[in-house]
Amino acid sequence: MTQTTEAAQAREDSRPVRPSSSHRVHRAWFVAAVTFVTIIGAAAFRSLPGLLIDPLHQEFHWSRGTIGAAVSINLALYGLTAPFAAALMDRFGIRRVVAVALTVIAIGSGLTVWMTTAWQLMLCWGLLVGLGSGSMALAFAATVTNRWFTERKGLVTGILTAASASGQLIFLPLLSWIVTQHGWRPAAVTVSLAALAVVPFVWLLLRDHPADVGQKPYGAKEFVPKPEPVRGAARRAVTVLLSAVRTGPFWLLAGSFAICGASTNGPVQTHFVPAAHDHGMPVTAAASLLAVVGVFDVVGTVASGWFTDRFEPRRLLAVYYALRGISLLFLPMLLAPSVHPPMVFFIVFYGLDWVATVPPTLALCREQYGEDSAIVFGWVLASHQIGAALVAFLAGVARDRFGSYDVVWYASGALCAAATLMVLVIRRRRPSLPTTSAGTAGVAPAAA
Repeated sequence: MTQTTEAAQAREDSRPVRPSSSHRVHRAWFVAAVTFVTIIGAAAFRSLPGLLIDPLHQEFHWSRGTIGAAVSINLALYGLTAPFAAALMDRFGIRRVVAVALTVIAIGSGLTVWMTTAWQLMLCWGLLVGLGSGSMALAFAATVTNRWFTERKGLVTGILTAASASGQLIFLPLLSWIVTQHGWRPAAVTVSLAALAVVPFVWLLLRDHPADVGQKPYGAKEFVPKPEPVRGAARRAVTVLLSAVRTGPFWLLAGSFAICGASTNGPVQTHFVPAAHDHGMPVTAAASLLAVVGVFDVVGTVASGWFTDRFEPRRLLAVYYALRGISLLFLPMLLAPSVHPPMVFFIVFYGLDWVATVPPTLALCREQYGEDSAIVFGWVLASHQIGAALVAFLAGVARDRFGSYDVVWYASGALCAAATLMVLVIRRRRPSLPTTSAGTAGVAPAAA
């Protein structure tokens, strides 16, 4: 009887492996494609804040600091929700979490049409859209990559990270035209509809784990059974954080990634359009330049993923931060009423570096923290968004006080120099380092 049971179990275990032996395109690439489209559709909400600053200031007479505060709430929640979202995906599945997140984004953006006071902006765009976007964030891409791929992780991370830039490329010119021609309310409705339009894609085409379709992860030699749902998502996220904060690499990764946010999403994505408009450049032209950043962001991020599979991530990050800092120091001299060749060069150069930091940062998280890397990266992403949130708010205050954004660009460039030094002192985790006696998949000991 025992032999019969074991034989039956062996046959059962062997069934899911068969599809992976075919010569068809691996299902993991279809899942990555659906994830890419989903992130593009959700990227509309990331394109709008910079376009709203001047219209809201003119209609409601709110200060740029007040509007920047709402954007900073959005950015902070985008980051702080990410580690819990990764744990929730382990508990309830990717499809459910992402579908609910997109719906919350749609509700938050749609409700802004009826707002009349600043607290409503902070509630709708800050709280609701921030929570919804944070539940997707880069934890979505990290979870999909970790579950479906054992090879080409750097490349896939770069492609999925570039999806947000692709969405920016699609939506920024459209939304800037809508804001200019029809006002900000139709643009907010467009964001809401774009988020809702992606929900069917997620629900019908996305799958939580390769075992759901009887396949091995891409590049895996053995079938990986689907793990049981992990209960206590919030507790797990906090537990992983408490383990990670005891290690030096976490603080270096979190600090450098906070500066990454303080030199991209916070100042440029939020304030580049109004800053260019201050110099006489039309809003549509400034938004188009920011969209072009998205074009080269796609190229730079995919290339960064390819480089991450082949070169040491620490050195890549050091180069990225150093080049970004140099480019930001030149930006105040390049802003003008019209688009000229030096500005185009800045846009191309800066775009190649925009999110190139993500693949090597995620690779370092995997190297240091193993199976908990998606949640650890969620906390590192939280620091990125906190840095972005602080600068989004402070940049608005600086504009109100000084009448110019110049000090913002100089400060962001100087911070990049600090990030360059931080990533260089991260020590590589030794492959021979033994695991704990309990054999847990928790945070591995890392060099301080």
